[in-house]
Amino acid sequence: VEEDEEVAEGYELPHLNVVFIGHVDAGKSTLSGNILYLTGHVDKRTVEKYEQEAKDKNRESWFLAFIMDTNEEERAKGKTVEVGRAHFASETKRFTILDAPGHKGYVPNMIQGASQADVGILVISARRGEFETGFERGGQTREHAILAKTLGVQHLIVVINKMDDPTVQWDKERFDECCSKLKPFLKQCGFRPKFDVRFIPISGLTGANVMNEVDASECSWWRECYTATPPANFTTSPTLLQQLDALEVPRDKNGPLRIPVLDRFTDRGTIIMGKVESGTIRRGQKVRIMPINREVTASAVYCDEDPVNRCLPGENVRIKLNDVTPEEISKGFVICDLERPCSQVTTFRGQVALVDMLEHRPLFTPGYTCMFHAHCAEETVRCTRIASVKVRGEDKKQRFARQGNVVSCELQLERSVCLETYEDMEQLGRFTLRDEGQTIGIGKLMRIMN
Repeated sequence: VEEDEEVAEGYELPHLNVVFIGHVDAGKSTLSGNILYLTGHVDKRTVEKYEQEAKDKNRESWFLAFIMDTNEEERAKGKTVEVGRAHFASETKRFTILDAPGHKGYVPNMIQGASQADVGILVISARRGEFETGFERGGQTREHAILAKTLGVQHLIVVINKMDDPTVQWDKERFDECCSKLKPFLKQCGFRPKFDVRFIPISGLTGANVMNEVDASECSWWRECYTATPPANFTTSPTLLQQLDALEVPRDKNGPLRIPVLDRFTDRGTIIMGKVESGTIRRGQKVRIMPINREVTASAVYCDEDPVNRCLPGENVRIKLNDVTPEEISKGFVICDLERPCSQVTTFRGQVALVDMLEHRPLFTPGYTCMFHAHCAEETVRCTRIASVKVRGEDKKQRFARQGNVVSCELQLERSVCLETYEDMEQLGRFTLRDEGQTIGIGKLMRIMN
């Protein structure tokens, strides 16, 4: 940004990151594409072009997904690989859509999408057979919901998609069946269904209940559900977009500055990308990069690619840094203010809920090594000591733990990672343990020990 160029102060409307998660083929890309089309962020001509392209590939119902899945590989297979990004706004809020991949092999990509999200939209297919597959052991619905909670998604909107399918035809019993199976499971993931979860039946392809309410002739029971007191399925909004507008996410703009680095590149200087988790970043501000403890200047701040003077918590930012090269910065580093830098952690006490141990490694013991994911950081971690294991509600002193237990243990990272205790800052105090490509545990950082 040239010095004399006019720069906007910053956006006034609050901003939310919305991540679409769920099993392969539940309809995530189609739904996110349709939201952009309905809110007028994609014009009719483009959609007609995609309709033709999808027809040529004999995939007529995929045309809306092409808005999000932009590369050829994704379109040919109908699978999302990268986390697609797009922006839209309502009268009261600005949103960034993160369309995460549902396929098992791309969970690390999905983790990066969800680590920036405030709101999760869990897309469930109501089509007979599809809901069940996504939910069995090895289905992505389970793993995604668990990851969404650990990665800091505060509100979860569960959309039961494909309600217009010939096997469903807006059947209330099918909707209730999906909801009643999901509630106990989401509770187990750490969501409080009454406060954090909303259920909405939709059709991502026809757009029913996305922006406009479904026609009463198709579905006569939905109005009674959301107008009842207390509302059935915890929602008082008839459509998905009204529900998004109604959500409140608390932010701390005066807290210590924390921006975990998601990516970095060179563009006439070093630019880092990330999300402001707490505090406010201003153009020209001196900041500290942890854990390398380098003092640098933020010479320009971009929000949604527009230069601005300041960025508040919840915004996705790009920051141009002076006096540092991209090679010196890694993913998972954290940009902090000078006075209150982030802690560098190698050994810590954590509380871990073991959700899905590997079949051939069913016990969690001292010496267990796996991958540690927190905000944007990844590192190898080893369990050094188990302090206690909670079994059916009571703490026991034992030297191992199995699936379903909650363990209080000491963990050691191979290299130091920027973290905070869960009590001080939730966003930097949550982590996930993964082994051989599956999520085995989710945890909170209780105490820093080094």
